[in-house]
Amino acid sequence: MLGECIENLRRRCPLVHNITNVVAINDVANVVLACGARPIMSDEPCDIQEITSICDGLNINIGMLKKYTAESMLLAGKKQKELGRPRVLDPVGVGASSFRKETVFNLIREVGFTAIRGNISEIKTLSMGTGNTTGVDADLADQITEENLDQIIPFIKAFSGKVGAVIAVTGSIDLVCNKEVCYVIRNGRAEMGKITGTGCMLSGMLASYLAANPGNELEAAAAAVCTMGLAGEIAWSRMQEGDGNASYRTKIIDAIYNMDGETLNKGANYELR
Repeated sequence: MLGECIENLRRRCPLVHNITNVVAINDVANVVLACGARPIMSDEPCDIQEITSICDGLNINIGMLKKYTAESMLLAGKKQKELGRPRVLDPVGVGASSFRKETVFNLIREVGFTAIRGNISEIKTLSMGTGNTTGVDADLADQITEENLDQIIPFIKAFSGKVGAVIAVTGSIDLVCNKEVCYVIRNGRAEMGKITGTGCMLSGMLASYLAANPGNELEAAAAAVCTMGLAGEIAWSRMQEGDGNASYRTKIIDAIYNMDGETLNKGANYELR
Protein backbone atom coordinates (compact mmCIF):
# COMPACT_ATOMS: atom_id res chain seq x y z
CA MET A 1 0.00 0.00 0.00
CA LEU A 2 1.01 3.62 -0.44
CA GLY A 3 1.71 4.08 3.26
CA GLU A 4 4.72 1.78 3.02
CA CYS A 5 6.37 4.26 0.67
CA ILE A 6 6.30 7.08 3.23
CA GLU A 7 7.51 4.74 5.97
CA ASN A 8 10.47 3.77 3.75
CA LEU A 9 11.16 7.45 3.21
CA ARG A 10 11.14 8.24 6.93
CA ARG A 11 13.49 5.31 7.61
CA ARG A 12 15.98 5.87 4.78
CA CYS A 13 16.22 9.71 4.85
CA PRO A 14 17.65 10.07 1.33
CA LEU A 15 19.72 13.10 0.32
CA VAL A 16 17.97 14.86 -2.57
CA HIS A 17 19.56 17.40 -4.88
CA ASN A 18 17.20 20.14 -6.08
CA ILE A 19 17.95 22.45 -8.98
CA THR A 20 14.69 24.28 -8.59
CA ASN A 21 12.70 27.45 -9.00
CA VAL A 22 14.15 30.25 -6.86
CA VAL A 23 10.61 31.56 -6.29
CA ALA A 24 9.85 28.43 -4.23
CA ILE A 25 13.30 27.17 -3.22
CA ASN A 26 12.82 27.64 0.52
CA ASP A 27 9.44 25.90 0.49
CA VAL A 28 10.88 23.03 -1.56
CA ALA A 29 13.65 22.55 1.00
CA ASN A 30 11.17 22.62 3.88
CA VAL A 31 8.81 20.13 2.22
CA VAL A 32 11.67 17.74 1.45
CA LEU A 33 12.59 17.91 5.14
CA ALA A 34 8.97 17.55 6.20
CA CYS A 35 8.41 14.38 4.21
CA GLY A 36 11.51 12.73 5.69
CA ALA A 37 14.34 13.39 3.23
CA ARG A 38 17.32 15.77 3.33
CA PRO A 39 17.57 18.59 0.77
CA ILE A 40 20.61 20.09 -0.88
CA MET A 41 20.39 22.98 -3.33
CA SER A 42 23.13 23.75 -5.83
CA ASP A 43 23.00 25.10 -9.39
CA GLU A 44 26.66 26.05 -9.97
CA PRO A 45 28.16 24.16 -12.94
CA CYS A 46 31.60 24.07 -11.28
CA ASP A 47 30.48 21.83 -8.41
CA ILE A 48 27.26 20.30 -9.71
CA GLN A 49 28.65 16.86 -10.52
CA GLU A 50 30.35 16.48 -7.16
CA ILE A 51 27.18 17.52 -5.35
CA THR A 52 25.03 15.19 -7.40
CA SER A 53 27.37 12.24 -6.91
CA ILE A 54 26.66 12.16 -3.16
CA CYS A 55 22.88 12.39 -3.55
CA ASP A 56 20.25 9.68 -3.73
CA GLY A 57 17.89 11.57 -6.03
CA LEU A 58 17.71 14.61 -8.31
CA ASN A 59 14.90 17.11 -8.86
CA ILE A 60 15.19 19.40 -11.91
CA ASN A 61 12.73 22.31 -12.20
CA ILE A 62 12.94 24.83 -15.06
CA GLY A 63 10.74 27.50 -13.46
CA MET A 64 13.47 30.19 -13.46
CA LEU A 65 15.66 28.81 -16.23
CA LYS A 66 18.98 30.48 -17.05
CA LYS A 67 21.80 29.49 -19.40
CA TYR A 68 24.07 28.43 -16.56
CA THR A 69 21.32 26.47 -14.81
CA ALA A 70 20.51 24.70 -18.08
CA GLU A 71 24.15 23.63 -18.19
CA SER A 72 24.00 22.51 -14.56
CA MET A 73 20.83 20.51 -15.15
CA LEU A 74 22.44 18.60 -18.00
CA LEU A 75 25.62 17.87 -16.03
CA ALA A 76 23.70 16.80 -12.93
CA GLY A 77 21.27 14.70 -14.90
CA LYS A 78 24.00 12.84 -16.74
CA LYS A 79 25.83 12.12 -13.47
CA GLN A 80 22.66 10.75 -11.83
CA LYS A 81 21.95 8.65 -14.91
CA GLU A 82 25.50 7.27 -14.78
CA LEU A 83 24.99 6.39 -11.11
CA GLY A 84 21.59 4.81 -11.79
CA ARG A 85 19.71 7.06 -9.38
CA PRO A 86 16.22 8.58 -9.82
CA ARG A 87 15.77 11.79 -11.75
CA VAL A 88 12.65 13.98 -11.74
CA LEU A 89 11.80 16.66 -14.29
CA ASP A 90 9.36 19.51 -13.63
CA PRO A 91 8.93 21.31 -16.99
CA VAL A 92 7.37 24.51 -15.63
CA GLY A 93 5.93 26.65 -18.42
CA VAL A 94 7.78 24.64 -21.06
CA GLY A 95 5.66 25.99 -23.88
CA ALA A 96 6.31 29.63 -22.99
CA SER A 97 9.56 30.00 -24.93
CA SER A 98 11.81 28.24 -27.43
CA PHE A 99 14.67 28.31 -24.87
CA ARG A 100 12.57 26.30 -22.40
CA LYS A 101 11.46 23.83 -25.05
CA GLU A 102 14.95 23.29 -26.42
CA THR A 103 16.39 22.84 -22.91
CA VAL A 104 13.74 20.33 -21.84
CA PHE A 105 13.80 18.29 -25.03
CA ASN A 106 17.58 18.10 -24.79
CA LEU A 107 17.36 16.96 -21.15
CA ILE A 108 14.85 14.24 -22.02
CA ARG A 109 17.05 13.08 -24.89
CA GLU A 110 20.40 13.19 -23.08
CA VAL A 111 19.40 12.39 -19.49
CA GLY A 112 16.12 10.51 -19.49
CA PHE A 113 13.98 10.71 -16.37
CA THR A 114 12.52 8.36 -13.83
CA ALA A 115 9.48 10.62 -13.47
CA ILE A 116 8.12 13.77 -15.12
CA ARG A 117 5.60 15.95 -13.26
CA GLY A 118 3.58 18.73 -14.79
CA ASN A 119 0.10 20.00 -15.56
CA ILE A 120 -1.73 18.67 -18.60
CA SER A 121 -0.67 21.63 -20.79
CA GLU A 122 3.01 21.01 -20.02
CA ILE A 123 2.71 17.27 -20.63
CA LYS A 124 0.94 17.88 -23.94
CA THR A 125 3.73 20.23 -24.96
CA LEU A 126 6.34 17.57 -24.19
CA SER A 127 4.41 14.89 -26.02
CA MET A 128 3.47 16.84 -29.13
CA GLY A 129 6.21 19.45 -29.27
CA THR A 130 3.71 22.30 -29.11
CA GLY A 131 1.15 23.42 -26.59
CA ASN A 132 -0.79 26.23 -25.00
CA THR A 133 1.37 26.58 -21.90
CA THR A 134 2.16 30.21 -21.12
CA GLY A 135 3.26 29.88 -17.51
CA VAL A 136 2.89 27.69 -14.46
CA ASP A 137 -0.91 27.33 -14.79
CA ALA A 138 -2.68 24.95 -17.11
CA ASP A 139 -4.47 26.55 -20.03
CA LEU A 140 -8.21 26.68 -19.31
CA ALA A 141 -8.84 24.47 -22.35
CA ASP A 142 -6.49 21.83 -20.92
CA GLN A 143 -8.14 20.51 -17.79
CA ILE A 144 -8.56 16.93 -16.63
CA THR A 145 -12.23 16.26 -15.93
CA GLU A 146 -14.36 13.21 -15.20
CA GLU A 147 -15.73 13.56 -18.73
CA ASN A 148 -12.39 13.36 -20.56
CA LEU A 149 -10.53 10.83 -18.38
CA ASP A 150 -11.09 8.02 -20.87
CA GLN A 151 -9.35 10.06 -23.57
CA ILE A 152 -6.53 11.47 -21.45
CA ILE A 153 -5.41 8.29 -19.67
CA PRO A 154 -4.39 6.39 -22.86
CA PHE A 155 -2.55 9.52 -24.02
CA ILE A 156 -0.55 9.71 -20.78
CA LYS A 157 0.21 5.98 -20.81
CA ALA A 158 1.48 6.24 -24.38
CA PHE A 159 3.72 9.17 -23.48
CA SER A 160 5.07 7.24 -20.49
CA GLY A 161 5.99 4.35 -22.76
CA LYS A 162 7.58 6.74 -25.25
CA VAL A 163 9.92 8.42 -22.74
CA GLY A 164 10.32 5.53 -20.29
CA ALA A 165 9.23 7.59 -17.28
CA VAL A 166 6.41 7.65 -14.77
CA ILE A 167 4.21 10.60 -15.69
CA ALA A 168 2.50 12.58 -12.92
CA VAL A 169 -0.11 15.01 -14.23
CA THR A 170 -1.49 17.30 -11.55
CA GLY A 171 -4.70 19.29 -11.63
CA SER A 172 -8.23 19.06 -10.25
CA ILE A 173 -7.79 15.31 -10.79
CA ASP A 174 -4.25 13.92 -10.61
CA LEU A 175 -2.97 11.10 -12.81
CA VAL A 176 0.15 9.03 -12.12
CA CYS A 177 0.86 6.62 -14.96
CA ASN A 178 3.35 4.24 -16.44
CA LYS A 179 2.68 2.64 -19.82
CA GLU A 180 0.30 0.07 -18.31
CA VAL A 181 -1.32 1.39 -15.11
CA CYS A 182 -2.76 4.74 -14.08
CA TYR A 183 -3.53 5.98 -10.57
CA VAL A 184 -6.49 8.37 -10.78
CA ILE A 185 -6.16 10.48 -7.62
CA ARG A 186 -8.87 12.70 -6.21
CA ASN A 187 -7.13 14.21 -3.18
CA GLY A 188 -6.46 17.93 -2.73
CA ARG A 189 -8.25 21.27 -2.59
CA ALA A 190 -8.81 23.90 -5.25
CA GLU A 191 -7.44 26.48 -2.80
CA MET A 192 -3.97 24.93 -3.17
CA GLY A 193 -3.78 26.79 -6.47
CA LYS A 194 -3.63 30.06 -4.52
CA ILE A 195 -0.21 29.13 -3.13
CA THR A 196 2.86 29.77 -5.24
CA GLY A 197 5.07 26.70 -5.60
CA THR A 198 2.88 23.77 -4.59
CA GLY A 199 3.89 22.02 -7.81
CA CYS A 200 7.55 22.76 -7.16
CA MET A 201 7.18 21.38 -3.64
CA LEU A 202 5.55 18.23 -4.98
CA SER A 203 8.42 17.63 -7.40
CA GLY A 204 10.89 17.76 -4.51
CA MET A 205 8.73 15.27 -2.64
CA LEU A 206 8.49 13.09 -5.73
CA ALA A 207 12.29 12.83 -5.98
CA SER A 208 12.41 12.02 -2.26
CA TYR A 209 9.83 9.22 -2.49
CA LEU A 210 11.54 7.72 -5.54
CA ALA A 211 14.95 7.79 -3.87
CA ALA A 212 13.57 5.88 -0.87
CA ASN A 213 11.63 3.29 -2.90
CA PRO A 214 13.92 1.94 -5.64
CA GLY A 215 12.23 -0.47 -8.01
CA ASN A 216 8.76 0.72 -6.99
CA GLU A 217 8.58 3.92 -8.99
CA LEU A 218 4.90 4.01 -9.90
CA GLU A 219 3.60 3.43 -6.38
CA ALA A 220 6.19 5.81 -4.88
CA ALA A 221 5.11 8.57 -7.28
CA ALA A 222 1.44 7.95 -6.49
CA ALA A 223 2.21 8.07 -2.76
CA ALA A 224 3.93 11.45 -3.16
CA VAL A 225 1.00 12.91 -5.09
CA CYS A 226 -1.54 11.54 -2.60
CA THR A 227 0.51 12.90 0.30
CA MET A 228 0.46 16.41 -1.11
CA GLY A 229 -3.25 16.32 -1.90
CA LEU A 230 -4.18 14.82 1.45
CA ALA A 231 -2.01 17.39 3.24
CA GLY A 232 -3.96 20.10 1.43
CA GLU A 233 -7.21 18.64 2.74
CA ILE A 234 -5.94 18.29 6.30
CA ALA A 235 -4.47 21.79 6.27
CA TRP A 236 -7.70 23.31 4.99
CA SER A 237 -9.64 21.65 7.81
CA ARG A 238 -7.37 23.48 10.27
CA MET A 239 -7.79 26.97 8.83
CA GLN A 240 -9.08 29.62 11.23
CA GLU A 241 -10.93 32.87 10.69
CA GLY A 242 -8.49 35.42 9.34
CA ASP A 243 -6.10 32.82 7.88
CA GLY A 244 -5.00 33.30 4.28
CA ASN A 245 -2.80 31.61 1.72
CA ALA A 246 0.39 32.11 3.77
CA SER A 247 -1.17 30.31 6.72
CA TYR A 248 -2.46 27.61 4.38
CA ARG A 249 1.04 27.01 2.97
CA THR A 250 2.46 26.58 6.47
CA LYS A 251 -0.35 24.22 7.49
CA ILE A 252 0.27 22.09 4.38
CA ILE A 253 3.94 21.70 5.29
CA ASP A 254 2.95 20.85 8.87
CA ALA A 255 0.50 18.23 7.60
CA ILE A 256 3.23 16.63 5.48
CA TYR A 257 5.57 16.66 8.48
CA ASN A 258 2.99 14.79 10.56
CA MET A 259 1.91 12.36 7.83
CA ASP A 260 2.47 8.66 8.46
CA GLY A 261 1.68 5.46 6.60
CA GLU A 262 -1.59 4.83 8.40
CA THR A 263 -2.88 8.34 7.74
CA LEU A 264 -1.91 8.11 4.08
CA ASN A 265 -3.51 4.70 3.60
CA LYS A 266 -6.76 5.89 5.19
CA GLY A 267 -6.90 9.25 3.39
CA ALA A 268 -5.55 8.43 -0.08
CA ASN A 269 -8.45 8.67 -2.55
CA TYR A 270 -7.56 6.88 -5.78
CA GLU A 271 -8.55 4.22 -8.26
CA LEU A 272 -6.48 2.19 -10.72
CA ARG A 273 -7.21 2.16 -14.44
